Amino acid sequence: MFVFCEGSISCFEAEALSYDHSASIECLAHPQKPQYNGGIIKNPELNDGLQGWTAFGNARIEHRESLGNKYVVANNRNQPHDSVAQKIYLQNGLHYSLSAWIQVSEANVLVTAMVKTTEGFKFGGAIYAEPNCWSMLKGGLTADATEVAELYFESNNTSVEIWIDNISLQPFTKKQWTSHQEQNIEKTRKKNVVVQALDEQGRPLPNARISITMKRYGFPFGSAMNKYILSNTAYHYWFASRFTVTAFENEMKWYTNEYTQGKDNYFEADVMLRYAKKHGIAVRGHNIFWEDPQYQPSWVPSLSADQLNNAVEKRINSVVSRYKDQLIGWDVINENLHSSFFESKLGQNFTSRMFNEVHNVDGNTTLFMNDYNTIEDSRDGLSTPPKYIQKIREIQSWNKQLPLGIGLESHFPNFPPNLPYMRASLDILAATGLPIWITELDVASQPNQAGYLEQVLREAHSHPGIRGIVMWTAWSPQGCFRMCLTDNNFKNLPTGDVVDKLIYEWGRKILSGTTDKNGFLKASLFHGDYKMEISHSAKKNYTFTHQLQVLSKDKSKKTTQFIQISI
Repeated sequence: MFVFCEGSISCFEAEALSYDHSASIECLAHPQKPQYNGGIIKNPELNDGLQGWTAFGNARIEHRESLGNKYVVANNRNQPHDSVAQKIYLQNGLHYSLSAWIQVSEANVLVTAMVKTTEGFKFGGAIYAEPNCWSMLKGGLTADATEVAELYFESNNTSVEIWIDNISLQPFTKKQWTSHQEQNIEKTRKKNVVVQALDEQGRPLPNARISITMKRYGFPFGSAMNKYILSNTAYHYWFASRFTVTAFENEMKWYTNEYTQGKDNYFEADVMLRYAKKHGIAVRGHNIFWEDPQYQPSWVPSLSADQLNNAVEKRINSVVSRYKDQLIGWDVINENLHSSFFESKLGQNFTSRMFNEVHNVDGNTTLFMNDYNTIEDSRDGLSTPPKYIQKIREIQSWNKQLPLGIGLESHFPNFPPNLPYMRASLDILAATGLPIWITELDVASQPNQAGYLEQVLREAHSHPGIRGIVMWTAWSPQGCFRMCLTDNNFKNLPTGDVVDKLIYEWGRKILSGTTDKNGFLKASLFHGDYKMEISHSAKKNYTFTHQLQVLSKDKSKKTTQFIQISI
């Protein structure tokens, strides 16, 4: 057989260590074994007493055992950093995957893993730990220097004991990290396709020439757009020739749809939706409500609680009813981990109530929370993966049957992306079993903006939990939100070149080969719609065309698609 070898498993380093995507979001009676057998951590399971572990700050540490499980406890804590630590040797440029199992003596307490370096402190990860059971902390970091550092655990609640067990810190080279991405792509974004060419009598046809061209991606990848696409032909063409999914930058937000109380305006949203449908571009509904007080219609803040509640009900019945069954998702509540305009006025159950009411109107559409800094900036404690999951569970407590999704804005800052933290955060969120979408991806302006964009796009696209990516790169004559893909003449900027390179790499390249003596050709193809053209020297001046759809494993349980074609 002729084989297309595009990063197949056999092409990887034999010595490459596989990445462990597993994460637990349940509090367990017994901690699970350390990932990677602890990696570079000494005495990770605390089976050798306190060997390798020391007190950090002014804490007192103890070695304890319960039900056959051994662990270390930090108590007598007066400062948040009073805890337990281990010296670790970091190597510049390596990515480190971090995990540990944490318990506290009382309450529900945030515990953070930190790494003290010569230059300061690096955030490793965080978890809300509980008494009487073990919670998994998972995170990561990239080393900026080769040095001896200290890994320790801290909590602002100094009254609790911190119990720690089964710690792991596993280094990966950048080459190994890339190999994990390639392996994931082979497993989750592609499928083996076997084509057999036959002649009129049904006999195998060797030496048939086959070319395969992708016409449409199976994986949703796109960009936000705005009203300017309606009147700009160049923008129109540039956009439609690349993307399969979009969100409207402002045209479906409340302050646009009801700028003046009682006067609905959906003209631009309606026309943009028709444009998207015409070009086969799926649309995410962004957004129904935005918790940030500065992004309300100007007439909303002065409303009484009863008036606001009536306005909220009208908003749902207006926008959701209008676009029912036409969108692939609704951002029901935007940025409710950072702000609480509606919850502060209408009660803590506002979010859960809205999700239920939207579902009652549009029952077939996935409903999303949408927030920032969950994967892109570990310094923001308001929207960490554990915080996000807490809010999801709050919504589910009202109705476990809601079709929920996780929306991650992904506005990356102006320093190198923390890919280990990003991957670990996605692992944690994926453990919910809910679909995850990157909804507003961009990178702050900086000299290496395009390079960082490529890094985060590759990381997101390769993660098995991600179901789609939307970049926040809508063009306007005044410029883009933070990142443009083109200039005002729709010539690619370096960021646009990155997007085109990845679109080509993710399936747009034309693949070709020749069938073997049994008429077979095997290819590993990205999910999507293809045109196959088959020709043979015995069939002069004739090319047979066949349409092919490569389905994801979610839609087809088969790991290989087999196609027979008679010429």
